Amino acid sequence: MQLVEQFIYPIILLANILLAAVLIFMERRNVGATWAWLMVLLFLPVLGFLLYLVFGQKLTKRKLYKLQDGEFSHYNSAVARQMKLLENGTFRVREPAMEKHRDMIYMNVVSDGALYTENNSVRIFTEGQALFEDMLAEIERAREHVHLLYYIYRKDDLGRRMLELLTAKARQGVEVRVLYDAVGSSEISPRFFRPLTEAGGEAVPFFPSKIPFVNFRVNFRNHRKLTIIDGRIGYVGGFNVGNEYLGQDKKFGHWRDTHLKISGNAVNMLQARFFLDWNLSSPRRMQESPRYFPECGELPDGSGVQIVSSGPNSEKQQIKHALLKMIYKAQRKIYLQTPYFVPDESFLTALRMAAMSGVDVRVMIPGISDSKMVYWASHSYLGDVLKSGVRCFLYKKGFMHAKTIVVDTELASVGTANVDIRSFKLNFETNAFLYDTKLARKVEEQFLNDQAHCREITIEQYQNRPIHSRILESLTRLLSPIL
Repeated sequence: MQLVEQFIYPIILLANILLAAVLIFMERRNVGATWAWLMVLLFLPVLGFLLYLVFGQKLTKRKLYKLQDGEFSHYNSAVARQMKLLENGTFRVREPAMEKHRDMIYMNVVSDGALYTENNSVRIFTEGQALFEDMLAEIERAREHVHLLYYIYRKDDLGRRMLELLTAKARQGVEVRVLYDAVGSSEISPRFFRPLTEAGGEAVPFFPSKIPFVNFRVNFRNHRKLTIIDGRIGYVGGFNVGNEYLGQDKKFGHWRDTHLKISGNAVNMLQARFFLDWNLSSPRRMQESPRYFPECGELPDGSGVQIVSSGPNSEKQQIKHALLKMIYKAQRKIYLQTPYFVPDESFLTALRMAAMSGVDVRVMIPGISDSKMVYWASHSYLGDVLKSGVRCFLYKKGFMHAKTIVVDTELASVGTANVDIRSFKLNFETNAFLYDTKLARKVEEQFLNDQAHCREITIEQYQNRPIHSRILESLTRLLSPIL
């Protein structure tokens, strides 16, 4: 005991002081996140240090996506042309209702190079069974290539069915590439994909650990869910590959999610995103080729789409800023669905201001959660927006995993990003922003259908919540910047 007091405690104290100095002076974090980590280090000296190693490290400053000379040259020139049209006032959109949203289109082009395209056909899926039957059928018809990127890929019935089909396509000579997150898909190993790789396909983990069974890069995960087939069809949204997304998990039951199937030039943006993530992760780089980026024919009644991505490789927080832009443009209503509601102050302020300006703001989160800490933190933020007139709903039919927002039945967003600090700053995410009143109306109608399966929380109910709820909300709220 004397040895511990003389040597171990001083070493732990010194390590905590040095780590605190790094937090404050070197990493230049958000102030809220800095205080949260300082509190963890202060009250949990040993455990806090270990937690920081797993959750707190920032990404190195090296440029993660370093484009080679000439890479995506056709895409970069298209972005430059579109930016010039927007700047000189000659840019036009097909649907008159979207003319007033040119500033948002411009912002996304500037911040993320998100090319705006209109010759797109978009289908919305809200049930896993229909989505995966459609996706498997399209993969069956693939002739050139199939690219998959998923945060979670399970080795269950759906995962094996997908693998069998991908393996069969690889044997047919179709290029098959699977990129899976090493933490989100931690239950699988390269051995699981051996049938695919032996057939000529490729499967690569994103940010794997160099140490077996331990991965300290918990913060920098690829949370995207993308499928691209022949460069002509793309899928993006909230569904991962696993039985629970078919509603077969006893804990969660019915799984409510939203996913898009896109045909058209917007698929090129999904393909470019896959290229960048793949070349960051795989020793075998993909080379740009027109066959990966085919031109699509004109659609007279096509939908306007921008694909916006963000991640810890950039300080711009492109998806968050695009969502904020939507909120500030709202005149009548904002309907928001997210499984995790842990917004930063800028997002919280935007929702409050909209509600206090007379906009009908509604937020829907799950009535159950897969993370207790996030569940209670989310409820603490619901209390904040309730005070400003926002209506809040708890989905009770099953688990709500959809990440959608619709504004004024004109603009909508469907994607992979939750409304939390982790999605906005720490994870790699992709959202599709839809400039189409018909699509926006469908997203809005689905929200209202889901609302019929919700319990609304009123400000009176929230203020009369039990004492244990208040305590849990307060504790988790303190840690919300690092959840």
